[in-house]
Amino acid sequence: MGHREDLLEGAKRCLLEKGFLRTTARDVVRESGTNLASIGYHYGSKDALLVRAYISLIEGLGERFDPGLDGEVTEPPRSLERFQEVWTGILRTVPESRAIWLLSFELMFQDELLEEVRTLLAEAQRQGRAGLAAMFTGIPEADLDEETVETEGRLYQTLLNGLMVQWLFDPDSATTAEQLTEGLRRTVRETALG
Repeated sequence: MGHREDLLEGAKRCLLEKGFLRTTARDVVRESGTNLASIGYHYGSKDALLVRAYISLIEGLGERFDPGLDGEVTEPPRSLERFQEVWTGILRTVPESRAIWLLSFELMFQDELLEEVRTLLAEAQRQGRAGLAAMFTGIPEADLDEETVETEGRLYQTLLNGLMVQWLFDPDSATTAEQLTEGLRRTVRETALG
């Protein structure tokens, strides 16, 4: 690997161990075996490097909870069965991805983040909505229309963030994929009857 990749990998390890705000440029340099000048040369700033590292962690997480990666998706797109199947896949990854979710929530509540960091994180959120919409609809990300991403993708992203809060706070009482699906089933049924 070159310095660029070494920095990214070192930054990922630092983020998972220390979080965004407590990670220093020197921490990244020590962890990556590079030098301070490499950060500026390859990424512009420590914050830009940390955001790229965070985005890489989230992308890797999304790939792990996509049930289509190992042929597990068997239910038709946009069905309640697919809804439950995808949430089951997502929730299966929570124990191994706890540090990434804690990092995500740390970043969500930081008012003092630089504008550059906010812009990069906002784009990562948009990409996340598209990735989620693709899993539930069965439509490849590249083929999704903006309305689907901004409606269905936002719904799934909102559910995901809420579920992660529950699972981080108390995994024993957190909502399961089955409970979430049954709640949706009842809501849809009552709305249709009412």
